[in-house]
Amino acid sequence: MNILALDTSTEFLSLALQYEGRVFARHSHAGQSHSQQILPTVRELLDEAQIDMQDLQAIVYGAGPGSFTGLRIACGVAQGLAFGAGLPVLGVSTLMALAEASGHSRVVACLDARMGEVYHAVYVRAGAGWHTVMQPGLYKPTQLPAIEGRDWVGVGNGWAAYSEELHGCYGAQISETMPEQYPQARAMLALAEPLLKAGQGLPAAEAAPVYIRNRVALKTHEREAGQKL
Repeated sequence: MNILALDTSTEFLSLALQYEGRVFARHSHAGQSHSQQILPTVRELLDEAQIDMQDLQAIVYGAGPGSFTGLRIACGVAQGLAFGAGLPVLGVSTLMALAEASGHSRVVACLDARMGEVYHAVYVRAGAGWHTVMQPGLYKPTQLPAIEGRDWVGVGNGWAAYSEELHGCYGAQISETMPEQYPQARAMLALAEPLLKAGQGLPAAEAAPVYIRNRVALKTHEREAGQKL
C-alpha cells in the first residue's frame, strides 16, 4: 500500500512514506519545532518519491501515548492532509511502534512521561503482529505492574530516564535494554498496513490522539482542583 506515516509524540520528528514497495523516511531531533518542520518534511518525502498526496491510500499517525502537544500536532496534520486528499486515517500506538522497531519478540516498552512517571506497555510477538500483554498505562517507575517470565527486552527512553527504578521492578526478568529507541514512523508503516488492508482505516473526522494523562491538558489550577477531589 501507499501510506504516509507521521509521529511527533516525543522530541523527535519521524516521518515515513511507503510507495510501491519503497520506503522514504526522515527521523530527526526536532525539539519544540515539530509544527514548523512537519509539513515541509512531508513535502520533501513526496518530492523524493515523485508523487502527490492523491497517490496515497492512507495516512497513519502516532496516536500516543506521548507529549500532549506532540500528539495533537501529528493527529491534526494527518487529519488535515487526509481531508484534503480524501484519504482514510489510522492511529498507531507509539509504545507498540517501539516494540516493532526493537527487532525483539518480548518487549517492555517505556516512554518517559515526565512528572516522575512513565508510559508503559508489554507486548509479545504473535506471527506478523503483536499480542498486547499489558495495555498502555501511566505509572510511577517504582510501581510498574508485575510481568511473568524472563528474557524481556526493555525498550524506549523511559529506560534511560529511570533505569535504576525500572530494573528495580523487574530485575533479572530483563535481559537487555534499548534506552535509545524512540517511536519511529517506519515501524508504524509495518503495523498499519495489515490493519488498513483489513479495512480498519477511519474517516479523517474520526482521527483522535490517545491521552493517558488527560489532566495535562488542563490549566494548573484545574489540575490542582482535580487532585483535591
